[in-house]
Amino acid sequence: MAKSIMLDSQAEARRQAAKQFLQLVVAGQIDEAYQRHVDLNGKHHNSLFAEGFPALKKAMIENHVQFPNKQLLVKNVLSDGELVAVHSQIVLRPGEPSIATVHLFRFGGDKIVEMWDVGQAVPGDSPNRDGAF
Repeated sequence: MAKSIMLDSQAEARRQAAKQFLQLVVAGQIDEAYQRHVDLNGKHHNSLFAEGFPALKKAMIENHVQFPNKQLLVKNVLSDGELVAVHSQIVLRPGEPSIATVHLFRFGGDKIVEMWDVGQAVPGDSPNRDGAF
């Protein structure tokens, strides 16, 4: 029973870390986000940027300059062992269509060691009345 409680608390800590990482990035506190939550020797799988977390960090800083008022609305957080998935809505500029995103993180201990992300623009005229969220 004690091991189960420890695993549950580790899973919750990882879920919170994944959310906090994204929230800090969106708030422009990118250095802090990486310092707290990322093993810079890890890797990301975003095909738009060069390999390595330092390259992704640079891109995130540039994105914050371009979209300083970006918002992140976390909808769901799931975890399975060392993996955490965060499903969210990102609004780059108020009044513009949002983006449905999923960030998948792999943790090594308490640090993110691997990351994937996918996004889909949410059309304003979608025929699906249930919406993206």
